[in-house]
Amino acid sequence: MDERAPRRLAARPVRLVPDPRGTPFTFWYALVLLGTSVYARYGDPATVSALLRGSSTDAAHLATVPLLVLVASALWIAGGLASPYAIGFVLVLTALERRVGGLRVAAVFLGGHVAATLATEIPVGLWVMAGRLPETSLHRLDYGISFGLLACVGALTALFRPLPAAVVLAGVSALLVLDLLAYEDPLSNWGHPLALLSGLASGPLVRRRRRYRELRRSQEREGMRETSEERNVREGRRMPTGQRMPEGPESRGVPERSRIPEAPEAPEAPEAPEERVGCEARRSAVRDPQASGAGAGGRASAEDGPTGV
Repeated sequence: MDERAPRRLAARPVRLVPDPRGTPFTFWYALVLLGTSVYARYGDPATVSALLRGSSTDAAHLATVPLLVLVASALWIAGGLASPYAIGFVLVLTALERRVGGLRVAAVFLGGHVAATLATEIPVGLWVMAGRLPETSLHRLDYGISFGLLACVGALTALFRPLPAAVVLAGVSALLVLDLLAYEDPLSNWGHPLALLSGLASGPLVRRRRRYRELRRSQEREGMRETSEERNVREGRRMPTGQRMPEGPESRGVPERSRIPEAPEAPEAPEAPEERVGCEARRSAVRDPQASGAGAGGRASAEDGPTGV
């Protein structure tokens, strides 16, 4: 155990970043975001602007092509790789996926992204129809991963103990309140707390999955703890500690189950009395033919009577 401890400590920082085997969803999603961020930074400005506007989850696009923009808007990072959302995405989603698996992380991320988007954009469309907002509000630029990221933050804190969870939620809530006070993008700023609440609401789902994964890992570790002595006992080559090997082939390393039992000797079947009497009569007839009463010509009986000269 002392030799394994440094290896485990050295491996912990590596678990903070995604890998294709342990966290496939976060790993491949991060590669997609890396590609779109590099293209947004070095690509043709006119093409990039057209792609961003086509991916915007504004009220007009949600009314015409909702599925397309809901997926396309999550392929870009607002602010690029220099945004704090990029670092938070890698750390938060990696930690959550290692605990609950890729499918549940994808469900939490997509649920927070969709719920917060609809909760902020549908009222805009209704206010425009009511005449309280101009029609230009239907075509606002709205894209990024912030809604899904905050949903994953809420789901991750649901796995913490009460004190660490309270500290994390207090820090994140303070940042969200500062964004609301700045009033730079009111719709997105109101969507962030809603996404965080959607992640907290998924707490029972992720907690149940985490307990299942921990139980399975503990069972796998218990199965790998079989020592050489236990293996020898299981295979019949050695008796448990404190017991002696019995005399016979087992003491020479031959397992008891490999011995072939000797077949018991079958008892001799007794002869039938009638058959034994018949054999005795035949032997006496051969020794003394006249004693049989039949002679050489036939069978003797009581009807023949006494024989004369």
